[in-house]
Amino acid sequence: MPRMAEIVYRDWDRARLDAEVNLRARWPEHAQFIERWARDSAAVRGRRHGLIDLAYGSSPGERLDLFPVPGADRAPVLAFIHGGYWQALDKGHHSDLAPAFVDRGIAFAALNYDLAPKARIGDMIAQVQSALAYLHDHAGRLGLDPARIFVAGHSAGGHLAVSALDRAWPPKRGLPRDLVKGGLSLSGVYDLEPIRLSYHQAVLSLDADEVAAWSPMRALPADAGPLLLAVGGDETNEFRLQQDAFRDAWQAAGLRARIVDLPGRHHFDVVETLADPNHPLHAALVDLIERGELPA
Repeated sequence: MPRMAEIVYRDWDRARLDAEVNLRARWPEHAQFIERWARDSAAVRGRRHGLIDLAYGSSPGERLDLFPVPGADRAPVLAFIHGGYWQALDKGHHSDLAPAFVDRGIAFAALNYDLAPKARIGDMIAQVQSALAYLHDHAGRLGLDPARIFVAGHSAGGHLAVSALDRAWPPKRGLPRDLVKGGLSLSGVYDLEPIRLSYHQAVLSLDADEVAAWSPMRALPADAGPLLLAVGGDETNEFRLQQDAFRDAWQAAGLRARIVDLPGRHHFDVVETLADPNHPLHAALVDLIERGELPA
């Protein structure tokens, strides 16, 4: 008799788990999306005023691009964190999101961070914190309101954005507890255990203690700002199941969250909803930034 495949996660064997988290294989057209992001973002940098490659630390990965609001001296700011499974992509892929926010009076920052295998996920969490601290500390000369800093991230960036919402870390750096007012996680990863058990482990080399410490699902904050969650309706089961479970856990911990449905969207085209001022997700995020609370 043939041997049954070993169950490694949920009721899935390793091959099924890998298929659930191998997004580039699931959508072979991913390269077209990434190329378009890069092309459109370069065009935005060519026609819009931006402060490119501001250093928030000494590492080459510790850089951010800021698109300020022309003429504003205390604009709210949205810090966007790119995805790529903590291993790929760059802030330069997402300058294309800036105009829809800047035109609404919201400054837009795109953050870089060191990637695996050079950096551990814990290092990336700390680097995002440093980038947000930089925006706070230099708000005056950058035309930003230090009391209105928000975060958003896609995929691995969604994981990092949620980690930044934890209000425990700013006081450790001598910063206001509510430094990050709220945020959005778009197609985020909230439990790193399936990542550890998948083919990504070859690069990320996670251990059980790191999964426990760095998974938002397993290390819920005692206090955090309001959180928008969104995942494409056509994404893999793992991403949709993780979001539902995380929303339930977040709310059970007394924290505020709201899901925005994205029917017909997949893991790559979800990002483009943020560049569309007429899309409900963009509108919900703008509403959060302008009012400081989740939209009804």
